[in-house]
Amino acid sequence: MLRNQRYITFIIFTLLLTLSCKTKQPSISVEKQKETQIHSMKALSPIVIYKTKVNLYNNVPVILSEDKKDIVSFPDIKDVYYKGQLAYPTRLENGYLLDNRGINKNVAFLKYTYEEYSKLPETPTKENLLKMVIDKNPLLELYSCEKLNRMNIEELNNSIRQGLPGICKNIINQ
Repeated sequence: MLRNQRYITFIIFTLLLTLSCKTKQPSISVEKQKETQIHSMKALSPIVIYKTKVNLYNNVPVILSEDKKDIVSFPDIKDVYYKGQLAYPTRLENGYLLDNRGINKNVAFLKYTYEEYSKLPETPTKENLLKMVIDKNPLLELYSCEKLNRMNIEELNNSIRQGLPGICKNIINQ
């Protein structure tokens, strides 16, 4: 009987020891995880090149619903940064811009500049943002360029010189 108790005690001890000995994975900061996710999404997302009717380079983009009556996506005041810098689009030749925020054909731009928006005490509601929309149809051209390299600005500018319609997919006139 004593032998069985020792055996049972040994098994319980071994099980407890096994369950309590987990390998700890190194912890990654929330900021680092967020940055990695953003970088991964940008790497997978298509390159979007666009041109607006008027200069909206400094203005924060939002995404409207198909009927343009509601905002379906807008950034938090902290989300207008990328790697510690305001996430302005990249200027390309002939007035084209390389999107760095994730716009689509339903983009609209706010009266807020990136700098103004980033300094707001809190993110406005979408109802308040809708009142701040400058133009619900601001785009002249919008292209998705899956075969181009986002990091090679010279390649992008060369594609613009050759004519984007022959290289990229026109998103507006689908």
